[in-house]
Amino acid sequence: MIGKGHAISRTKASLTYGWDQEKEAEVVLKEHLAGDNPREITEEFQIIQSQHERCSKNTLSFIVSPTIEDGKNMTSEGLGEIARRFLIKMNLQNHQAIGFVHRDKNHTHIHIYANRVSLTGEVYKDSFIGKRSQIAADSIARELGLKRVREVQQARLVELQHHRKEVQFIHEKILQTKPKSLDEYIQKMQVHRVKVIPSINRSRQLQGFRFEYNGINLKGSEIHRSMSGNKIILGISQNNSITKLKEPPRSLQLLSSTVQLSTGLINKIAKDLIKQTIKRALDPGIGMGY
Repeated sequence: MIGKGHAISRTKASLTYGWDQEKEAEVVLKEHLAGDNPREITEEFQIIQSQHERCSKNTLSFIVSPTIEDGKNMTSEGLGEIARRFLIKMNLQNHQAIGFVHRDKNHTHIHIYANRVSLTGEVYKDSFIGKRSQIAADSIARELGLKRVREVQQARLVELQHHRKEVQFIHEKILQTKPKSLDEYIQKMQVHRVKVIPSINRSRQLQGFRFEYNGINLKGSEIHRSMSGNKIILGISQNNSITKLKEPPRSLQLLSSTVQLSTGLINKIAKDLIKQTIKRALDPGIGMGY
């Protein structure tokens, strides 16, 4: 479960958004309030806020989001309980507050708006409010047996690592077929459901590639260093050359058109060529006259 929070100045607009019936809004929490619409609630907030007119960001806005799986299985009463516990964890029991559940997306979530000025006139300190919101949400998830952020992050990390290995395996398998062009490489990757997306900078120059697979979109270097743009281009260029390359290419055919390579990419390829030259010179038997 995730918690976010910050202080805002747009009280009525935020309450109107929270109450939006197009988002299937449902009130699951109402503390120290009697109003039945955004205008009335705003007026009640303003009566208390008038004690501190210099406090411009006088409303606290929070979003508490169970995981998609947990949210689907939660009743309105259960979501209201989360909102009430959240107020207690944030020490806002003495503040006007209202909470709405939105179910307009797959991800059910709770919007909570609280008066920053307490019923006794103190202004709530909003320092590190985002971090404190996350700690509060994590604590509630632990109490209620819901999935915590760390558990979700760990699961995503494992899934991501699995996807990386799959894409790397497909990439290496395709390179073994010695594609003669980037277009051939891209087409063969697509056969294995890996979409290769050229990264073009503002100067319309190629600077690398991204890879999309099973909903995951990563830079080549994020998958494996062997999949960085310079490594891919150098390998394919050498497949298409009778003799060893001595200089990096400045342009290439890509998606049936000529594309220029970025300066950074050219420099990286040049360094790779130098390393290859040094390695060949140091290999046993090279230059020994055998």
